[in-house]
Amino acid sequence: MTDAPRQEAQDYKSTVFLPVTDFPMKAGLAQKEPAIAAKWEAMDLYGKLREKRAGRERFILHDGPPYANGDIHMGHAMNKVLKDIIVRSQSLLGKDAPYVPGWDCHGLPIEWKIEEEYRKKKLNKDEVPAAEFRAQCRAYADKWVGVQKDQFKRLGVMGDWSDPYLTMKFDAEATIVGELLKFAESGQLYRGAKPVMWSPVEKTALAEAEVEYEDVTSTQIDVAFEIVEAPNAPELEGAYAVIWTTTPWTIPVNQAIAYGEEVEYVILEDAASGRRFLIAEQLEDAFFQRVSASQDNFSLKSVWKGKGTELAGAITRHPMHALGGFFAKPRPLLPADHVTTDAGTGLVHMAPDHGEEDFLACKKLGIDPVFAVNDAGFYRDDWDWLPGQGSVINTKFNGPEGPICTDLRAAGALLSASDFRHSYPHSWRSKARIIYRCTPQWFIPMDKPQEGAVVDVEGGVMPTPIVTGNGPTLREIALDAIEQTRWVPERSTNRIRSMVEGRPDWVISRQRAWGVPIALYVHRKSGQYLVDPAVNARIIEAFKGAGADAWFGADHQALLGPDYDLNDYEVVNDILDVWFDSGSTHSFVVEGRYGEGARADLYIEGSDQHRGWFQSSLLESCGTRGRAPYGAVLTHGFALDGSGKKMSKSLGNVVDPLKIMSESGADILRVWVASTDYFDDVRIGKEVLAGSSDSYRKLRNTFRYMLGALSDYDEETEAVSYAEMPELERYMLHRLAQLDAELRAVVDLGAKSENWLEFSRYTRAIFDFANSDLSAFFFDIRKDCLYCDAKSDPKRRAYRTLLDTLFHALVRYVAPIIPFTAEEVWQSRFPSDEESVHFLEWPEVDHHWINSHLNDKWGELRYQREQVNEAIEPFRREKVIRSSLEADVTMGEMLPSDGVNFAEIAIVARIEMGVGDGIIVKPSDWHKCGRCWRLLPEVEEDGTLCHRCDEVLKG
Repeated sequence: MTDAPRQEAQDYKSTVFLPVTDFPMKAGLAQKEPAIAAKWEAMDLYGKLREKRAGRERFILHDGPPYANGDIHMGHAMNKVLKDIIVRSQSLLGKDAPYVPGWDCHGLPIEWKIEEEYRKKKLNKDEVPAAEFRAQCRAYADKWVGVQKDQFKRLGVMGDWSDPYLTMKFDAEATIVGELLKFAESGQLYRGAKPVMWSPVEKTALAEAEVEYEDVTSTQIDVAFEIVEAPNAPELEGAYAVIWTTTPWTIPVNQAIAYGEEVEYVILEDAASGRRFLIAEQLEDAFFQRVSASQDNFSLKSVWKGKGTELAGAITRHPMHALGGFFAKPRPLLPADHVTTDAGTGLVHMAPDHGEEDFLACKKLGIDPVFAVNDAGFYRDDWDWLPGQGSVINTKFNGPEGPICTDLRAAGALLSASDFRHSYPHSWRSKARIIYRCTPQWFIPMDKPQEGAVVDVEGGVMPTPIVTGNGPTLREIALDAIEQTRWVPERSTNRIRSMVEGRPDWVISRQRAWGVPIALYVHRKSGQYLVDPAVNARIIEAFKGAGADAWFGADHQALLGPDYDLNDYEVVNDILDVWFDSGSTHSFVVEGRYGEGARADLYIEGSDQHRGWFQSSLLESCGTRGRAPYGAVLTHGFALDGSGKKMSKSLGNVVDPLKIMSESGADILRVWVASTDYFDDVRIGKEVLAGSSDSYRKLRNTFRYMLGALSDYDEETEAVSYAEMPELERYMLHRLAQLDAELRAVVDLGAKSENWLEFSRYTRAIFDFANSDLSAFFFDIRKDCLYCDAKSDPKRRAYRTLLDTLFHALVRYVAPIIPFTAEEVWQSRFPSDEESVHFLEWPEVDHHWINSHLNDKWGELRYQREQVNEAIEPFRREKVIRSSLEADVTMGEMLPSDGVNFAEIAIVARIEMGVGDGIIVKPSDWHKCGRCWRLLPEVEEDGTLCHRCDEVLKG
């Protein structure tokens, strides 16, 4: 039976066993979910679940901390929902799966917000007492922790919200300092001057993860350096070595010029001026195009050709040599591996202050940095050229009419100046350009053997480590740990490996105020930092009592104790890179809560965290524990708008998760997350959400039907055994067992599946089963049995027994995806103030139900059923028949229908097989039963009863 009885069967309507339920078709999630969440909080759902799972196998998903600033965005929502789905699914497997949410509370993002408030009030941060500034940062972070906490809870994320971890809690800050001191005690710290990424706007060093790249237009210039000596090629003397750069501001800090030993070079003579220029032969055309665009009558001819090796020993002089002092010093030509002929002139100007490759190449010749650019991006006041001027990131300052190009032009050294479009690094917080700047910083070395290693110093306040010992390096340990970790998807292994293989030493110091200080004492004469476990223990205890302020306002002599004189030591006041903070969270969250040696089973974050949290956590743990802090890492993509563009307020394409929840409900958003292929970037917009809503609606109606069909079900009196079930029910148990295995492969690590944590498969499998196997097939066929068979009929009892099994399985399966709806469904059937669907464990599905014979047989029957339906559809469309029940069908094929009434399966009046070719449909000449509406031979006229219905009514 496929339709509700019409008016003509009204006399029998009360005799039909229609489903009965109060479960509404309209979800109203936006209104219902907050009430369900309030109930969970009142009953302490998370706490009770911990009690129920106590002593079970533990599964720890360690939460990567978001910054505590601003409302959550779609990236937050996607990340937190995915984590919650995974945690809930592990709990469903019967594991103790705690979830401790956390926040990153230190660092530049929060400082920047406070400084923005200062700027609005025309206040200068440097004039505010540091303690007051830090207090304001703490208050700001605390405020947004509270806001975001409520927003995450509204998403349905279940966790220890009463006791989250915060990197600014005193115990956390004490542990972070303790982790730093472990590096110090094992000799894995050094202070040195190296070029690091520096933000002149924020006046601090930046980590690679704090940098983003954007296309910009810079000024490219060609500058001539006169060659004054060339012992291996005298023809070069008097010629000009031409360098090309897109950072004119580095010319005032130039100290050398690099060449490639295998590069072919030429001297090109300008016919008009007689000047000769040394460049790479391969770049001659590009050079001519740049220079001829700004100079009239510029023509070149080659007058010399030689290999880079012939440039050895050559000396140039700086274009501004007339200024004397620093600028009068010789500028040597030196060989360097990083010189290429991809662009420029094949000669690279070297400023060891402002480039890592420059720094290393110059260091070999004893050319040291000069620290000409200050923290705000201005030249020092005592610098001979452009003293006190800048900022060096200002485009006009670097432009063709700016002071640098103007002075070079006056000196006759500027050959060309024009626009150049390229990708350039920016601070992800201020969006301003950054520079490479050599400053004294604290580093964790990547290639220093750890076993038996000691730290030595040279050069006073800027020592460098001497590599000793014969143990593995941090890089080697980390690369080995990468191989021991499961990366999901597997391709992400290559990304983290390549980043660790090529990364420089980890610069862990920042010149800011809001963070955990690098709590070290450096001996003023030797430059060595103090390593004393007793002093370190006092430092850690002080942090436990007062946090970071314990250092900034400390009685340092008391911390040093009687064995040391404070006058002999420099107190380090730099703060730690926030990536060291978050990289240490495993120590005070995972180990701090679950015991020493505990390790997270899983980390989950976006793909950008291969250079961020995944890597900092890896390096921190490998440096202190010799292993990764996680067993597996899942990487997801980013949320884009409906057309695949990055969301931006300026573009007006931001999709707000808070708005979606207020209008449609959190479960709709969760369906979207679970349905996406989140290993890559994913799209969200009105059309995408409409699809999620439609999938949700169909699943909700499946539950509504089951609730109605099971309204008065009594397992004790009605349930039948597997052996007593008709073949169709046994086939559906087979399909349930297949579904169960498919879902387990996604959630159970023990299943060793390639699809582990691929919840798009999990969700799609549930939706397909509910829509195709149940609603469109099984429920459709068995509605007649449910509505019209006697309540005691074995087939009806078997159907309801299976419905009960399906209900218990499906409501559990969907609980991690749509927790609010799953609770509503469960409470509709089993109302309780003390129990919850989320206390339940994975359904008991007997995998002996798997039956290949039934699979093949019913697979063919389902296919032929679809063929019959397609053949009937034109007759229904033309209103020749109103329902498939009115159709007689003949089929050329003989189906494997032994023991099966295929007319019942196809929901037609009758079927004859082995007759004619193909499928032939015609209206049946039988009459319709007035109760069940089936057309049957025993019905004498439309509206009278068939034998079955007559017997049911007679009782």
